[in-house]
Amino acid sequence: MNVLEFLHTRQSNPHLQGNAPDEDVINSILKAGMRVPDHAGLTPWRFTVVKDEGLSKLSKAFKSAITSDNGDEAKIDKASKMPFRAPLIIVVSTKFHQHVKVPKQEQLIAAGCAAHAVQMAATSLGFGAMWRTGEMSYHPLVKERLGIELHEEIVGFVYIGDKSKELPLKNSRNLDDYVHYF
Repeated sequence: MNVLEFLHTRQSNPHLQGNAPDEDVINSILKAGMRVPDHAGLTPWRFTVVKDEGLSKLSKAFKSAITSDNGDEAKIDKASKMPFRAPLIIVVSTKFHQHVKVPKQEQLIAAGCAAHAVQMAATSLGFGAMWRTGEMSYHPLVKERLGIELHEEIVGFVYIGDKSKELPLKNSRNLDDYVHYF
């Protein structure tokens, strides 16, 4: 399959299991994230690799975040299980820089491109991958526990693992509904 065919047929898969990939594979995935468009070469993103015991630490952070918000037991329980949906999570966050020509918004988009590249790299290697956000992406306690400064953004949690089931290919969207020429 060539790159264009891959991009035309790729889709997220939340059904993940198995062990985290080894360090060489993780580094290969992260290298893809480092090759995204980056105005002025600021590299306004960071990766936090979460696996093994890190999943338990992230679970505790999620649980603490919901508890601090006075969430009910069901919501606390659900949040505490979220990190175990995959054997590897790559948290993509921003690292904003002051720059006269590169506004914060462009830097956020570049970090989003890095998350996308990480997901595409994992998928191209045969793994299932799912880019997730949600309220834990914005919670200050989660940022603090992950070592992310409060003024930075968590762009997403990219869950990666072996696919526990294959999904049928979704229909492509009709271009006519989303494109106009000027």
